[in-house]
Amino acid sequence: MTLIDQTLLDALSAEARQAPRGRKNRNFHPADDFPAHRLLNAIEPGSYVMPHRHLDGDKAETIVVVRGELGLVLFDDAGAVAATHRLTPGGAAVGVDLPAGTWHSVLGLVPGTVFFEAKAGPYVPIRPDEKAAWAPAEGDPGAAAYQQRLAGYFA
Repeated sequence: MTLIDQTLLDALSAEARQAPRGRKNRNFHPADDFPAHRLLNAIEPGSYVMPHRHLDGDKAETIVVVRGELGLVLFDDAGAVAATHRLTPGGAAVGVDLPAGTWHSVLGLVPGTVFFEAKAGPYVPIRPDEKAAWAPAEGDPGAAAYQQRLAGYFA
């Protein structure tokens, strides 16, 4: 049993602050090949999650914010922003269930943001056709500016 308490959330957020990518996950599933993935994701402001989608029909993704504020950005196939949502515990929207094939990205809007994620396993790395060709890849020179542009939707 793992109790999801403030101590766990604080430790995970501290790890995210120290991580080069500004995020850290805590898996509850025992292995990458497990059929159901359940995890906490801590994400700090400035962390860039490249827009992506999961094309496998069983890779719908459910996200529920546990702490902080998460920006959800949805895109059309050409890369235009189709919708934005601010997800907060106790707010108007606390989470989302994303169908497979939905272009999306998430942003930590305040320090200490943590969300719970569930999706089907096994873990499969994102394929090239699931990465947005219209957005910079993680680590590319334009990634930070692109991330800041997305954050501007939540200013």
